[in-house]
Amino acid sequence: MRGQLAFGAAVLFLALFLLSPQSFAPLLAPLTRNGAPPVYTQTSLLSLTASHLALVAAAVLASSAVGIGLGILVTRPSGREFLPLARTFTAVGQTFPPVAVLALAVPILGFGARPTLIALFLYGLLPVFENTLTGLTTLPPEVTEAARGMGMTPRQRLWRVEMPLALPIILAGVRLTAVISLGTATIGSTVAAHTLGEVIIAGLLSSNTAFVVQGGLIVGLLAILIYDVFQRLERAAARRIGLIRGA
Repeated sequence: MRGQLAFGAAVLFLALFLLSPQSFAPLLAPLTRNGAPPVYTQTSLLSLTASHLALVAAAVLASSAVGIGLGILVTRPSGREFLPLARTFTAVGQTFPPVAVLALAVPILGFGARPTLIALFLYGLLPVFENTLTGLTTLPPEVTEAARGMGMTPRQRLWRVEMPLALPIILAGVRLTAVISLGTATIGSTVAAHTLGEVIIAGLLSSNTAFVVQGGLIVGLLAILIYDVFQRLERAAARRIGLIRGA
């Protein structure tokens, strides 16, 4: 109950802040100097948040599709030999900092959202891949044997048995990728992507702490909400597995 109240309060506060940021100006004013504006108004905070979330969603969807696909591939008999290669590929994004990826991508792709999308995609591959691998390789042997005994084909076993059982662990990887991407996306503003990093960077350049706080506050609240939503999905998937096993 307390968790639901906290979640609702966070959603309400975020909605009020995005829809009517000027109402919070008195609270932010002490963080400014020399008559600087307390609320960022060069671009709508709501539109920046929407752009930020859209960029993160696209990157997470791409990372999840590739990470889960590779995880499935290397856990099949025909694809096990590709496991070292898949691990190397998915670890690239964690090896190179997103800033370095941006520096390499901008000369090729130009400024804007595309370099940021590439950086977030690479950075988010490893958690999804490793969790998919863990979920599919730690299934109870008696369950997979029972599926074989029922005459299921390999494809049927994958989609009807293995993936549903591995889903909570896979979702935990997607959750980690989403939260990491949400924070990392702020650096996209250094290459002209429309993200909430624009507010933070403006505050740093003008020594306006109020801008930095409101940009960081929005990102932080979004991270908490996304984290909570994924945890609810994981618990729902785990409960479903419990019901199936108890049936």
